[in-house]
Amino acid sequence: MLSQRGHSRELAEKARRENFPVASRLLPRRHRDHLMAVYGFARSVDDVGDEERPDDRLRLLAEFETDLARLYDGQVPVLRPVRALARTVQECSIPAEPFHHLIEANRRDQTVTRYETFDELLGYCELSANPVGRIVLHVFGETGGDHQARSDRVCSALQVIEHCQDVGEDYRRGRVYLPQEDLRRAGCPAVHLAAAATSPGLREVVAVQAARAGRLLAEGEPIVASLSGFARTAVAGYVAGGHATLAALRSARYDVLARTVRPRRARLLAEWTRVLMTMRWPGAGLQRLPSA
Repeated sequence: MLSQRGHSRELAEKARRENFPVASRLLPRRHRDHLMAVYGFARSVDDVGDEERPDDRLRLLAEFETDLARLYDGQVPVLRPVRALARTVQECSIPAEPFHHLIEANRRDQTVTRYETFDELLGYCELSANPVGRIVLHVFGETGGDHQARSDRVCSALQVIEHCQDVGEDYRRGRVYLPQEDLRRAGCPAVHLAAAATSPGLREVVAVQAARAGRLLAEGEPIVASLSGFARTAVAGYVAGGHATLAALRSARYDVLARTVRPRRARLLAEWTRVLMTMRWPGAGLQRLPSA
């Protein structure tokens, strides 16, 4: 088992591979610590759902759920990622529900491996991605107004973008997150997802999902203007990561099998600056959200 220092280094390295700055050094230490505690929990649960022996996954996920119950009952958790949440949960008054939803998303991954429509995929994002944004809002004490709905748009967009990047990796794990109706419409059978190069049909399907994610991101982006202080800086970084990754997908012409598509740091920084400058004032870019 890794030491605490080794575990922290491994977690930091995983965070650096994300599309967006998980806990930027532009933020105060207390916020970085809280965000890394949340990331550590989410990453650990995802790793259980993806990397442990299939026969062990549901049992291990149940252990996380039991340990969360310990934490919220005022007991000392057993699992390191849950113990690391204790101060964050207490200081930021974070409810248990979004953490349980993250566990449920990984439980669903063990039995649901295909999604017929994009709306069904968004239903999965309600468990796998949106809870993270809601937790982040608690970290910064920004839970009022339209924040939650706009955060959900941003988080769903980021999840769909990641699915676009990881088509081959997901398929090797037995999962297809690209909507089945879109794959059929493009004449793209499952065998295309295992190829060494991305077929024209598969590129078309990835491009459709990327466009949908872009619209979700645009709908959620005005949250930046409605936030204050360091919350605005952090969330602008997440939005910028989405835009930078969409740019990388376009630049790669949606070829997600022959190469690893990741955002360029320079593009991320440029997008981060743009989002902050564009969304400087409350109300900037705000419009009525469409119904979910």
